[in-house]
Amino acid sequence: MIASTERPSEARSTVCVVPPVRPRKLAKVPFVELADGRLQGVVSSGSDIARVYVSSIAAGSHDFNCSTNNNRPCGGLGGAYMCKHLDALVDQAVLQYGADRVARYLRVELGEDGGGDLAGRLNGSRDSAPAAAVFSRFLRHLAYLELPDTTEPIPEMQWF
Repeated sequence: MIASTERPSEARSTVCVVPPVRPRKLAKVPFVELADGRLQGVVSSGSDIARVYVSSIAAGSHDFNCSTNNNRPCGGLGGAYMCKHLDALVDQAVLQYGADRVARYLRVELGEDGGGDLAGRLNGSRDSAPAAAVFSRFLRHLAYLELPDTTEPIPEMQWF
């Protein structure tokens, strides 16, 4: 008999997900990621249940952007100050990944508050960023939630 060299997680189409540092509210920020050199995610509108914003902060420069999923700019953005959607994104990223990891990724020094004012330490300005790719990735993640559990391979996840 030949022994399998596969680990149990490699034999199924699901992967183990690293749990968040602390529980977070998915209704306000359903999607947050550290990817493509940015902290980015999808933030629900506070005034319209059907509207979401794609918000991002670039690592290093801390330039930020916030727009609807169809690229209409957020009305709360200023030239040098962030809107409430970006503040919510930072807060939920700290819950998901921890203040140290988010600060390292964005290349910002944490103060003695341990990340309590991480958003206040960002010194970027408004800049354009691709919202479509982030929103598309969010929709793709939602589609995976609707798949039934299986141990069979999922073709579109074979690269993973």
